[in-house]
Amino acid sequence: MYLNYLASLGHFVPELIVCVTMFSLILLETTYRDDESERPLLFLGAFIGLVSAFIYLMTGLKTPATTIFTGSLAVDSFGTLAKIIMVLGTMGAAYLAKESKDIARSLKAEFVILSLGVLVGGMLLASATNMLIVYIGIETLSILSYVMASLRKDNELSAEAGLKYALYGGISAGVMLFGISHIFGVLGTINFFEMASVLKSTPDLGSLMFALVPAFLFFLVGIGYKIACVPFHMWAPDVYEGSPLPVTAFFSIVPKVAGIAAFVRISDVVFSSHQILNVSWMGTLSVVAALTMTVGNVSAIGQRSVKRMLAYSSISHAGVMLLGVLVMDTIGMKAVLFYGFTYLFMTLVAFYVVSFVQDNYGNDHFDRFSGLAYRYPVMAIVMAMTMFSLAGIPPLSGFVAKFHIFTAVINEGHITLAIIAGLNSVISLYYYLKIVRLMVFKSVESNDVIAGFGVANQGIIIALSLPVLFLGIFWSRLMELVSGAFLLVP
Repeated sequence: MYLNYLASLGHFVPELIVCVTMFSLILLETTYRDDESERPLLFLGAFIGLVSAFIYLMTGLKTPATTIFTGSLAVDSFGTLAKIIMVLGTMGAAYLAKESKDIARSLKAEFVILSLGVLVGGMLLASATNMLIVYIGIETLSILSYVMASLRKDNELSAEAGLKYALYGGISAGVMLFGISHIFGVLGTINFFEMASVLKSTPDLGSLMFALVPAFLFFLVGIGYKIACVPFHMWAPDVYEGSPLPVTAFFSIVPKVAGIAAFVRISDVVFSSHQILNVSWMGTLSVVAALTMTVGNVSAIGQRSVKRMLAYSSISHAGVMLLGVLVMDTIGMKAVLFYGFTYLFMTLVAFYVVSFVQDNYGNDHFDRFSGLAYRYPVMAIVMAMTMFSLAGIPPLSGFVAKFHIFTAVINEGHITLAIIAGLNSVISLYYYLKIVRLMVFKSVESNDVIAGFGVANQGIIIALSLPVLFLGIFWSRLMELVSGAFLLVP
Protein backbone atom coordinates (compact mmCIF):
# COMPACT_ATOMS: atom_id res chain seq x y z
CA MET A 1 0.00 0.00 0.00
CA TYR A 2 1.46 3.30 -1.07
CA LEU A 3 1.80 6.01 1.54
CA ASN A 4 0.73 9.51 0.71
CA TYR A 5 3.43 12.09 0.12
CA LEU A 6 3.26 13.64 3.59
CA ALA A 7 3.66 10.26 5.26
CA SER A 8 6.44 9.42 2.81
CA LEU A 9 8.53 12.27 4.19
CA GLY A 10 8.69 10.39 7.49
CA HIS A 11 10.64 7.64 5.71
CA PHE A 12 12.82 10.13 3.86
CA VAL A 13 14.44 11.68 6.93
CA PRO A 14 18.11 10.73 6.28
CA GLU A 15 18.03 12.31 2.83
CA LEU A 16 16.27 15.37 4.25
CA ILE A 17 18.92 15.69 6.96
CA VAL A 18 21.67 15.70 4.33
CA CYS A 19 19.73 18.23 2.19
CA VAL A 20 19.12 20.55 5.15
CA THR A 21 22.78 20.26 6.15
CA MET A 22 23.89 21.14 2.63
CA PHE A 23 21.64 24.21 2.36
CA SER A 24 22.62 25.30 5.89
CA LEU A 25 26.29 25.13 4.93
CA ILE A 26 25.62 27.19 1.81
CA LEU A 27 24.09 29.90 4.00
CA LEU A 28 26.92 29.60 6.52
CA GLU A 29 29.50 29.93 3.75
CA THR A 30 28.05 33.30 2.73
CA THR A 31 28.81 34.69 6.21
CA TYR A 32 32.58 34.25 5.78
CA ARG A 33 34.79 36.88 4.21
CA ASP A 34 37.02 35.91 1.29
CA ASP A 35 40.16 36.34 3.42
CA GLU A 36 38.87 33.92 6.09
CA SER A 37 40.51 30.70 4.98
CA GLU A 38 39.66 28.70 8.10
CA ARG A 39 36.02 27.64 8.33
CA PRO A 40 35.82 25.35 11.37
CA LEU A 41 32.07 25.81 11.88
CA LEU A 42 31.40 24.64 8.33
CA PHE A 43 33.20 21.33 8.83
CA LEU A 44 31.64 20.94 12.25
CA GLY A 45 28.18 21.48 10.78
CA ALA A 46 28.86 18.95 8.03
CA PHE A 47 29.96 16.28 10.52
CA ILE A 48 26.96 16.94 12.77
CA GLY A 49 24.61 16.50 9.81
CA LEU A 50 26.35 13.35 8.59
CA VAL A 51 26.47 11.81 12.06
CA SER A 52 22.76 12.59 12.51
CA ALA A 53 21.95 10.90 9.19
CA PHE A 54 24.12 7.91 10.17
CA ILE A 55 22.36 7.52 13.54
CA TYR A 56 18.93 7.75 11.92
CA LEU A 57 19.89 5.16 9.33
CA MET A 58 21.16 2.78 12.00
CA THR A 59 17.95 3.10 14.00
CA GLY A 60 15.91 2.50 10.85
CA LEU A 61 17.49 -0.85 10.00
CA LYS A 62 14.64 -2.77 11.60
CA THR A 63 11.89 -0.61 10.09
CA PRO A 64 9.45 -2.68 8.00
CA ALA A 65 10.13 -2.36 4.29
CA THR A 66 7.81 -0.15 2.29
CA THR A 67 7.65 2.04 -0.80
CA ILE A 68 7.29 5.82 -0.68
CA PHE A 69 6.36 8.59 -3.10
CA THR A 70 3.90 6.42 -5.04
CA GLY A 71 6.30 3.52 -5.33
CA SER A 72 9.26 5.47 -6.73
CA LEU A 73 11.55 4.69 -3.80
CA ALA A 74 11.92 1.63 -1.60
CA VAL A 75 12.80 1.83 2.07
CA ASP A 76 14.40 -1.48 3.05
CA SER A 77 17.41 -2.65 5.03
CA PHE A 78 19.50 -3.31 1.92
CA GLY A 79 19.18 0.29 0.76
CA THR A 80 19.73 1.53 4.31
CA LEU A 81 23.01 -0.37 4.68
CA ALA A 82 24.20 0.93 1.30
CA LYS A 83 23.40 4.47 2.47
CA ILE A 84 25.34 3.89 5.70
CA ILE A 85 28.44 2.96 3.66
CA MET A 86 28.03 6.12 1.57
CA VAL A 87 27.56 8.36 4.63
CA LEU A 88 30.69 6.93 6.27
CA GLY A 89 32.60 7.37 3.02
CA THR A 90 31.51 11.01 2.81
CA MET A 91 32.61 11.63 6.39
CA GLY A 92 36.01 10.11 5.68
CA ALA A 93 36.48 12.12 2.49
CA ALA A 94 35.37 15.35 4.21
CA TYR A 95 38.00 14.95 6.94
CA LEU A 96 40.64 14.19 4.33
CA ALA A 97 39.64 17.34 2.44
CA LYS A 98 40.03 19.34 5.64
CA GLU A 99 43.59 18.08 6.17
CA SER A 100 44.76 17.80 2.56
CA LYS A 101 46.78 20.47 0.77
CA ASP A 102 45.52 19.25 -2.60
CA ILE A 103 42.46 21.47 -2.28
CA ALA A 104 42.94 25.19 -1.78
CA ARG A 105 41.70 26.48 1.57
CA SER A 106 39.23 28.78 -0.16
CA LEU A 107 37.66 25.77 -1.92
CA LYS A 108 37.41 23.31 0.95
CA ALA A 109 33.91 24.58 1.79
CA GLU A 110 32.82 23.95 -1.79
CA PHE A 111 34.07 20.37 -1.56
CA VAL A 112 32.04 19.66 1.55
CA ILE A 113 28.85 21.21 0.14
CA LEU A 114 29.20 19.44 -3.21
CA SER A 115 29.97 16.09 -1.56
CA LEU A 116 26.72 16.31 0.40
CA GLY A 117 24.83 16.93 -2.84
CA VAL A 118 26.49 13.91 -4.46
CA LEU A 119 25.60 11.86 -1.37
CA VAL A 120 21.91 12.75 -1.82
CA GLY A 121 22.10 11.50 -5.41
CA GLY A 122 23.74 8.29 -4.22
CA MET A 123 21.07 7.74 -1.58
CA LEU A 124 18.35 8.21 -4.22
CA LEU A 125 20.10 5.72 -6.46
CA ALA A 126 20.31 3.10 -3.69
CA SER A 127 16.54 3.28 -3.06
CA ALA A 128 15.23 3.90 -6.58
CA THR A 129 12.50 1.58 -7.85
CA ASN A 130 11.70 3.74 -10.86
CA MET A 131 13.98 4.28 -13.84
CA LEU A 132 13.31 8.00 -13.83
CA ILE A 133 14.48 8.22 -10.21
CA VAL A 134 17.57 6.21 -11.19
CA TYR A 135 18.25 8.82 -13.86
CA ILE A 136 17.68 11.70 -11.43
CA GLY A 137 19.99 10.07 -8.90
CA ILE A 138 22.73 9.56 -11.49
CA GLU A 139 22.44 13.12 -12.76
CA THR A 140 22.50 14.54 -9.22
CA LEU A 141 25.63 12.49 -8.63
CA SER A 142 27.22 13.41 -11.92
CA ILE A 143 26.61 17.12 -12.36
CA LEU A 144 28.06 17.97 -8.95
CA SER A 145 30.90 15.50 -9.51
CA TYR A 146 31.98 17.38 -12.65
CA VAL A 147 32.56 20.45 -10.50
CA MET A 148 34.39 18.47 -7.81
CA ALA A 149 36.78 17.00 -10.36
CA SER A 150 37.72 20.54 -11.49
CA LEU A 151 38.28 22.06 -8.05
CA ARG A 152 41.98 22.71 -8.74
CA LYS A 153 41.32 25.65 -11.03
CA ASP A 154 45.00 26.34 -11.73
CA ASN A 155 45.77 22.75 -12.72
CA GLU A 156 45.43 21.56 -16.32
CA LEU A 157 44.92 17.93 -15.30
CA SER A 158 42.03 18.92 -13.04
CA ALA A 159 40.39 20.95 -15.80
CA GLU A 160 40.86 18.01 -18.17
CA ALA A 161 39.35 15.66 -15.56
CA GLY A 162 36.23 17.77 -15.20
CA LEU A 163 35.81 18.13 -18.98
CA LYS A 164 36.26 14.41 -19.67
CA TYR A 165 33.91 13.50 -16.84
CA ALA A 166 31.25 15.88 -18.19
CA LEU A 167 31.58 14.64 -21.77
CA TYR A 168 31.38 10.96 -20.85
CA GLY A 169 28.59 11.67 -18.37
CA GLY A 170 26.49 13.62 -20.86
CA ILE A 171 26.77 10.93 -23.52
CA SER A 172 26.00 8.06 -21.11
CA ALA A 173 23.00 9.94 -19.69
CA GLY A 174 21.60 10.47 -23.18
CA VAL A 175 22.06 6.79 -24.09
CA MET A 176 20.42 5.78 -20.81
CA LEU A 177 17.39 8.02 -21.42
CA PHE A 178 17.07 6.58 -24.91
CA GLY A 179 16.93 3.09 -23.40
CA ILE A 180 14.39 4.13 -20.75
CA SER A 181 12.10 5.60 -23.42
CA HIS A 182 12.18 2.31 -25.34
CA ILE A 183 11.44 0.32 -22.19
CA PHE A 184 8.44 2.52 -21.46
CA GLY A 185 7.27 2.13 -25.03
CA VAL A 186 7.41 -1.67 -24.83
CA LEU A 187 6.21 -2.31 -21.27
CA GLY A 188 4.12 0.80 -20.62
CA THR A 189 5.87 1.49 -17.29
CA ILE A 190 9.30 2.24 -15.88
CA ASN A 191 8.48 1.27 -12.28
CA PHE A 192 10.50 -1.80 -11.28
CA PHE A 193 7.62 -3.58 -9.58
CA GLU A 194 5.18 -2.89 -12.40
CA MET A 195 7.79 -3.97 -14.96
CA ALA A 196 8.25 -7.26 -13.09
CA SER A 197 4.47 -7.78 -13.03
CA VAL A 198 4.19 -7.17 -16.79
CA LEU A 199 7.09 -9.52 -17.54
CA LYS A 200 5.65 -12.28 -15.36
CA SER A 201 2.27 -12.02 -17.06
CA THR A 202 3.87 -12.12 -20.50
CA PRO A 203 6.23 -15.12 -20.48
CA ASP A 204 6.46 -15.21 -24.29
CA LEU A 205 7.58 -11.74 -25.34
CA GLY A 206 8.39 -12.86 -28.88
CA SER A 207 9.38 -9.99 -31.14
CA LEU A 208 9.35 -7.56 -28.20
CA MET A 209 12.68 -9.07 -27.08
CA PHE A 210 14.39 -7.39 -30.03
CA ALA A 211 13.40 -4.04 -28.53
CA LEU A 212 13.77 -4.88 -24.83
CA VAL A 213 17.26 -6.39 -24.82
CA PRO A 214 18.97 -3.40 -26.56
CA ALA A 215 16.92 -1.00 -24.42
CA PHE A 216 18.15 -2.61 -21.22
CA LEU A 217 21.72 -2.53 -22.54
CA PHE A 218 21.33 1.21 -23.13
CA PHE A 219 20.06 1.51 -19.56
CA LEU A 220 23.14 -0.42 -18.40
CA VAL A 221 25.37 2.28 -19.91
CA GLY A 222 24.20 4.90 -17.40
CA ILE A 223 24.86 2.83 -14.29
CA GLY A 224 27.96 1.16 -15.72
CA TYR A 225 29.49 4.57 -16.31
CA LYS A 226 29.03 5.51 -12.65
CA ILE A 227 30.78 2.41 -11.31
CA ALA A 228 33.43 2.60 -14.07
CA CYS A 229 32.99 -0.96 -15.28
CA VAL A 230 34.41 -2.04 -18.65
CA PRO A 231 33.78 -0.78 -21.33
CA PHE A 232 32.50 2.38 -19.63
CA HIS A 233 35.68 2.91 -17.59
CA MET A 234 37.78 5.03 -19.95
CA TRP A 235 37.11 8.25 -18.06
CA ALA A 236 38.07 6.92 -14.62
CA PRO A 237 41.92 6.86 -14.65
CA ASP A 238 42.28 10.39 -16.08
CA VAL A 239 39.52 11.81 -13.87
CA TYR A 240 40.86 10.11 -10.75
CA GLU A 241 44.40 11.30 -11.48
CA GLY A 242 43.43 14.88 -12.32
CA SER A 243 41.01 15.38 -9.45
CA PRO A 244 42.20 16.52 -6.01
CA LEU A 245 43.05 13.48 -3.93
CA PRO A 246 40.13 13.81 -1.46
CA VAL A 247 37.82 13.97 -4.48
CA THR A 248 39.38 10.80 -5.88
CA ALA A 249 38.84 9.04 -2.54
CA PHE A 250 35.22 10.20 -2.54
CA PHE A 251 34.65 9.04 -6.14
CA SER A 252 36.09 5.63 -5.28
CA ILE A 253 33.42 5.03 -2.64
CA VAL A 254 30.10 6.88 -2.92
CA PRO A 255 29.22 6.69 -6.67
CA LYS A 256 30.54 3.11 -6.86
CA VAL A 257 28.47 1.83 -3.92
CA ALA A 258 25.39 3.67 -5.19
CA GLY A 259 25.75 2.15 -8.66
CA ILE A 260 26.27 -1.37 -7.33
CA ALA A 261 23.18 -1.00 -5.10
CA ALA A 262 21.13 0.04 -8.15
CA PHE A 263 22.45 -2.97 -10.08
CA VAL A 264 21.43 -5.32 -7.26
CA ARG A 265 17.92 -3.89 -7.04
CA ILE A 266 17.09 -3.94 -10.75
CA SER A 267 18.62 -7.41 -11.18
CA ASP A 268 16.68 -8.93 -8.27
CA VAL A 269 13.39 -7.14 -8.87
CA VAL A 270 13.07 -6.90 -12.67
CA PHE A 271 15.26 -9.46 -14.39
CA SER A 272 14.55 -12.35 -12.05
CA SER A 273 10.92 -12.17 -13.21
CA HIS A 274 11.55 -13.33 -16.80
CA GLN A 275 13.78 -16.25 -17.78
CA ILE A 276 14.96 -15.06 -21.21
CA LEU A 277 15.70 -11.51 -20.03
CA ASN A 278 17.39 -12.95 -16.95
CA VAL A 279 19.72 -15.08 -19.07
CA SER A 280 20.55 -12.12 -21.33
CA TRP A 281 21.18 -9.76 -18.41
CA MET A 282 23.25 -12.24 -16.40
CA GLY A 283 25.26 -13.18 -19.48
CA THR A 284 26.04 -9.53 -20.12
CA LEU A 285 27.00 -8.87 -16.48
CA SER A 286 29.22 -11.98 -16.47
CA VAL A 287 31.23 -10.70 -19.43
CA VAL A 288 31.34 -7.16 -18.00
CA ALA A 289 32.48 -8.40 -14.57
CA ALA A 290 35.24 -10.60 -16.05
CA LEU A 291 36.51 -7.80 -18.32
CA THR A 292 36.31 -5.20 -15.53
CA MET A 293 38.42 -7.27 -13.15
CA THR A 294 40.98 -8.16 -15.82
CA VAL A 295 41.33 -4.74 -17.47
CA GLY A 296 41.50 -2.99 -14.09
CA ASN A 297 44.25 -5.24 -12.72
CA VAL A 298 46.34 -5.51 -15.89
CA SER A 299 46.21 -1.74 -16.49
CA ALA A 300 47.28 -1.02 -12.90
CA ILE A 301 50.57 -2.87 -13.32
CA GLY A 302 52.43 -0.24 -15.34
CA GLN A 303 51.33 2.87 -13.43
CA ARG A 304 53.84 5.27 -11.86
CA SER A 305 51.25 7.23 -9.88
CA VAL A 306 49.82 5.51 -6.81
CA LYS A 307 46.59 7.48 -7.21
CA ARG A 308 46.21 6.29 -10.80
CA MET A 309 47.02 2.75 -9.68
CA LEU A 310 44.28 2.97 -7.06
CA ALA A 311 41.92 4.20 -9.78
CA TYR A 312 42.49 1.05 -11.81
CA SER A 313 42.30 -0.95 -8.59
CA SER A 314 38.85 0.50 -7.88
CA ILE A 315 37.78 -0.58 -11.38
CA SER A 316 38.83 -4.15 -10.62
CA HIS A 317 37.00 -4.12 -7.28
CA ALA A 318 33.85 -2.96 -9.06
CA GLY A 319 34.18 -6.10 -11.17
CA VAL A 320 34.40 -8.25 -8.04
CA MET A 321 31.27 -6.65 -6.58
CA LEU A 322 29.46 -7.26 -9.88
CA LEU A 323 30.06 -10.96 -9.27
CA GLY A 324 27.83 -10.66 -6.22
CA VAL A 325 25.14 -9.03 -8.35
CA LEU A 326 25.14 -12.13 -10.56
CA VAL A 327 23.97 -14.23 -7.62
CA MET A 328 20.39 -13.03 -7.43
CA ASP A 329 19.63 -14.24 -3.91
CA THR A 330 20.21 -13.17 -0.33
CA ILE A 331 23.70 -14.73 -0.24
CA GLY A 332 24.93 -12.59 -3.11
CA MET A 333 23.32 -9.47 -1.66
CA LYS A 334 24.96 -10.04 1.74
CA ALA A 335 28.31 -10.68 0.09
CA VAL A 336 28.06 -7.38 -1.81
CA LEU A 337 27.21 -5.44 1.36
CA PHE A 338 30.03 -7.06 3.33
CA TYR A 339 32.43 -6.26 0.48
CA GLY A 340 31.18 -2.67 0.44
CA PHE A 341 31.96 -2.17 4.15
CA THR A 342 35.46 -3.64 3.89
CA TYR A 343 36.20 -1.77 0.67
CA LEU A 344 35.19 1.48 2.41
CA PHE A 345 37.86 1.20 5.11
CA MET A 346 40.58 -0.16 2.81
CA THR A 347 40.05 2.71 0.38
CA LEU A 348 40.05 5.41 3.07
CA VAL A 349 43.26 4.15 4.69
CA ALA A 350 45.07 3.92 1.35
CA PHE A 351 44.05 7.41 0.24
CA TYR A 352 44.81 8.98 3.62
CA VAL A 353 48.39 7.72 3.53
CA VAL A 354 48.86 8.63 -0.15
CA SER A 355 47.39 12.09 0.42
CA PHE A 356 49.79 13.05 3.19
CA VAL A 357 52.79 11.71 1.26
CA GLN A 358 51.70 13.68 -1.82
CA ASP A 359 51.21 16.85 0.23
CA ASN A 360 54.81 16.58 1.36
CA TYR A 361 56.51 15.79 -1.96
CA GLY A 362 54.15 17.35 -4.49
CA ASN A 363 53.42 14.08 -6.29
CA ASP A 364 52.29 10.55 -5.51
CA HIS A 365 54.78 8.48 -7.51
CA PHE A 366 55.69 5.07 -6.13
CA ASP A 367 59.24 6.20 -5.36
CA ARG A 368 57.95 8.69 -2.80
CA PHE A 369 57.16 5.73 -0.53
CA SER A 370 60.76 4.51 -0.49
CA GLY A 371 62.00 3.75 3.01
CA LEU A 372 58.75 4.81 4.68
CA ALA A 373 59.03 1.84 7.07
CA TYR A 374 62.17 3.38 8.62
CA ARG A 375 60.73 6.86 9.02
CA TYR A 376 57.08 6.18 9.90
CA PRO A 377 56.94 2.46 10.75
CA VAL A 378 53.34 2.52 11.99
CA MET A 379 52.09 4.18 8.80
CA ALA A 380 54.10 1.73 6.71
CA ILE A 381 52.60 -1.22 8.59
CA VAL A 382 49.08 0.19 8.13
CA MET A 383 49.67 0.82 4.42
CA ALA A 384 51.16 -2.64 3.91
CA MET A 385 48.24 -4.25 5.74
CA THR A 386 45.80 -2.34 3.51
CA MET A 387 47.62 -3.41 0.34
CA PHE A 388 47.57 -7.05 1.47
CA SER A 389 43.86 -6.72 2.26
CA LEU A 390 43.06 -5.19 -1.13
CA ALA A 391 44.86 -8.13 -2.73
CA GLY A 392 42.80 -10.57 -0.66
CA ILE A 393 45.50 -12.01 1.60
CA PRO A 394 44.25 -13.79 4.78
CA PRO A 395 43.49 -13.13 7.57
CA LEU A 396 42.55 -9.57 6.55
CA SER A 397 39.07 -8.29 5.74
CA GLY A 398 39.70 -8.17 2.00
CA PHE A 399 40.23 -11.92 1.98
CA VAL A 400 36.97 -12.59 3.86
CA ALA A 401 35.05 -10.23 1.56
CA LYS A 402 36.38 -11.95 -1.56
CA PHE A 403 35.82 -15.36 0.01
CA HIS A 404 32.10 -14.63 0.48
CA ILE A 405 31.81 -13.32 -3.10
CA PHE A 406 33.63 -16.36 -4.51
CA THR A 407 31.53 -18.73 -2.39
CA ALA A 408 28.29 -17.19 -3.65
CA VAL A 409 29.49 -17.34 -7.27
CA ILE A 410 30.67 -20.97 -7.00
CA ASN A 411 27.43 -22.05 -5.32
CA GLU A 412 25.59 -20.54 -8.27
CA GLY A 413 27.69 -22.60 -10.67
CA HIS A 414 29.81 -19.81 -12.17
CA ILE A 415 33.08 -21.73 -11.82
CA THR A 416 34.81 -20.00 -14.74
CA LEU A 417 34.11 -16.56 -13.28
CA ALA A 418 35.46 -17.69 -9.90
CA ILE A 419 38.68 -18.87 -11.57
CA ILE A 420 39.03 -15.57 -13.45
CA ALA A 421 38.49 -13.66 -10.20
CA GLY A 422 41.08 -15.79 -8.42
CA LEU A 423 43.66 -15.23 -11.17
CA ASN A 424 42.99 -11.50 -11.02
CA SER A 425 43.66 -11.50 -7.28
CA VAL A 426 47.05 -13.05 -8.03
CA ILE A 427 47.76 -10.38 -10.68
CA SER A 428 46.84 -7.61 -8.23
CA LEU A 429 49.53 -8.83 -5.83
CA TYR A 430 52.19 -7.47 -8.19
CA TYR A 431 51.26 -3.82 -8.00
CA TYR A 432 50.02 -3.88 -4.40
CA LEU A 433 53.26 -5.46 -3.18
CA LYS A 434 55.26 -2.94 -5.20
CA ILE A 435 54.43 -0.29 -2.58
CA VAL A 436 55.31 -2.68 0.24
CA ARG A 437 58.65 -3.51 -1.39
CA LEU A 438 59.54 0.17 -1.75
CA MET A 439 58.55 0.98 1.83
CA VAL A 440 60.60 -1.86 3.31
CA PHE A 441 63.48 -2.70 0.99
CA LYS A 442 64.29 0.62 -0.69
CA SER A 443 66.55 3.17 0.98
CA VAL A 444 65.09 6.38 2.33
CA GLU A 445 64.66 8.96 -0.43
CA SER A 446 64.29 11.98 1.85
CA ASN A 447 64.35 12.64 5.57
CA ASP A 448 61.86 15.48 5.34
CA VAL A 449 59.16 15.42 8.00
CA ILE A 450 55.76 14.55 6.53
CA ALA A 451 53.56 17.14 8.21
CA GLY A 452 50.37 15.19 7.60
CA PHE A 453 51.58 12.34 9.77
CA GLY A 454 50.91 14.19 12.99
CA VAL A 455 49.72 12.41 16.11
CA ALA A 456 46.04 13.13 15.46
CA ASN A 457 46.11 12.06 11.83
CA GLN A 458 48.10 8.93 12.57
CA GLY A 459 45.54 8.08 15.26
CA ILE A 460 42.68 8.47 12.77
CA ILE A 461 44.47 6.35 10.15
CA ILE A 462 45.10 3.62 12.74
CA ALA A 463 41.44 3.76 13.80
CA LEU A 464 40.33 3.38 10.16
CA SER A 465 42.73 0.47 9.70
CA LEU A 466 41.36 -1.50 12.65
CA PRO A 467 38.30 -2.74 10.70
CA VAL A 468 40.67 -3.83 7.90
CA LEU A 469 42.27 -6.20 10.43
CA PHE A 470 39.43 -7.13 12.76
CA LEU A 471 36.79 -7.67 10.06
CA GLY A 472 39.10 -10.36 8.74
CA ILE A 473 39.18 -12.13 12.10
CA PHE A 474 35.89 -11.25 13.78
CA TRP A 475 33.88 -10.95 10.60
CA SER A 476 30.85 -12.81 11.94
CA ARG A 477 29.42 -9.71 13.69
CA LEU A 478 29.33 -7.69 10.48
CA MET A 479 27.96 -10.69 8.62
CA GLU A 480 25.15 -10.89 11.18
CA LEU A 481 24.37 -7.24 10.47
CA VAL A 482 24.25 -7.64 6.69
CA SER A 483 22.43 -10.99 7.06
CA GLY A 484 19.47 -9.03 8.38
CA ALA A 485 19.33 -7.08 5.14
CA PHE A 486 16.55 -7.81 2.71
CA LEU A 487 15.45 -6.34 -0.58
CA LEU A 488 11.86 -5.24 -1.10
CA VAL A 489 10.43 -7.31 -3.93
CA PRO A 490 6.92 -7.37 -5.45
